[in-house]
Amino acid sequence: MISDTINQEMKTAMLAKDQATLRGLRAIKAALLLAKTEKGSAEEITEETEIKILQKLIKQRRESADIYKQQNREDLYQVEEEEIAVISRFLPKQLDRAEVAAIIETVIKQSGATSVKDMGKVVGLANKELAGKADGKLIAEIVKEKLA
Repeated sequence: MISDTINQEMKTAMLAKDQATLRGLRAIKAALLLAKTEKGSAEEITEETEIKILQKLIKQRRESADIYKQQNREDLYQVEEEEIAVISRFLPKQLDRAEVAAIIETVIKQSGATSVKDMGKVVGLANKELAGKADGKLIAEIVKEKLA
């Protein structure tokens, strides 16, 4: 479980006075605590849920980084990039475009999809298959290309 290693990593970062890593770890810890205490959540969150939370954190930071880049705020952009690097360490290895495309082709064949009208069904199946291993935006982009 990711939450088990966060506290140990935080201690190491504090001792090393590594502020960038510490900032990213604190963001992860806060998001996981929030998920645990949300109304209606289970007593213990699963590793799959932890991965979804981390992906959400990365997505938020990428969006912020893009905005900062457009506004020429290199200082704030750098902070977001540092946090993305820290959070990414706790995610499964991301597949490259070719690997994702190969898996999507298999999903398309299994689902019997033939046109762009079937895109929603294929994206849903592909997201389940590639959970935590590929970005949702990339999955949707490749599915659209393959079905077009």
